[in-house]
Amino acid sequence: MDKSFEEEVERTVAVLKAGKTILYPTDTIWGVGCDATNNKACERVYEVKQRPANKSLIILVDSAERLKDYVVDVPAIAYDLISHAVNPLSIVFAQSKNLAKNISADHSVCIRVVDNEFCKEVIRRLGKPITSTSANLSGQPSAMIFSDISEELKNSVDYVVQLYHDSFSKPKSSTIIKLKEDNTFEILRQ
Repeated sequence: MDKSFEEEVERTVAVLKAGKTILYPTDTIWGVGCDATNNKACERVYEVKQRPANKSLIILVDSAERLKDYVVDVPAIAYDLISHAVNPLSIVFAQSKNLAKNISADHSVCIRVVDNEFCKEVIRRLGKPITSTSANLSGQPSAMIFSDISEELKNSVDYVVQLYHDSFSKPKSSTIIKLKEDNTFEILRQ
């Protein structure tokens, strides 16, 4: 691993362990995040984003195997969907466990198995999932690249990850699907 990558992972994990918020690159767009098991940190994400408390936060995990740690019942179809997804896929599960109570207004949880080396390494070393919500103030357009992120938001988080500021890949929000009890699903965002 590159030294600056390694140092940035260590700094980010330390910030998250301290219950602080981060502005960071994901496998989709830049996000605002924190330790998804820390109620106070999640509350701070809502404050930073000026986001209504009834809007849920997406949770990122480093592997599909971790789903069982944070979802009460993981239907087999979820693993199939994840393994066959070509683009980033966030799945809404009926009931969460072992996560901050304020990530969702109704006990459901939206989780994405992240496909980004930086995020995977941060989550692995933290040993916990992290929240991910777009890097914009609530109601504003999502910032697709770092230069689109408002100074107000950059100054509101506790730490801004110092990697990939000049990356201009074609960022896109993840597809969000909701699993239903009959083993089917509904597309909420494409």
